[in-house]
Amino acid sequence: MRLNKQAIFAAIVPVVFAMSSSSAWAHGDVKCTTEPKEKWRPHTELEAKLVKEGWQIRRMEKTTSCYEVYAKDPKGKRVEAFFNPVTFERVEE
Repeated sequence: MRLNKQAIFAAIVPVVFAMSSSSAWAHGDVKCTTEPKEKWRPHTELEAKLVKEGWQIRRMEKTTSCYEVYAKDPKGKRVEAFFNPVTFERVEE
């Protein structure tokens, strides 16, 4: 059985596109801290700090080493940002 090259290409392109555009792939290696969770400050403190700075928080999640924030930053740009849960410093991907 001989496969049509166009059919193969049409099947592969969407998969490659989905993998390359997924934010899950982009931040799989973000490391914010190695401190134990007992030393993490409450996420509500980070939320209050960001709101005071002009952020509009949509959602916050805890990862294995970060607080992950989905929000609009003070400039109104939609962002997915990572913060050290001990210092609240923003961590670049």
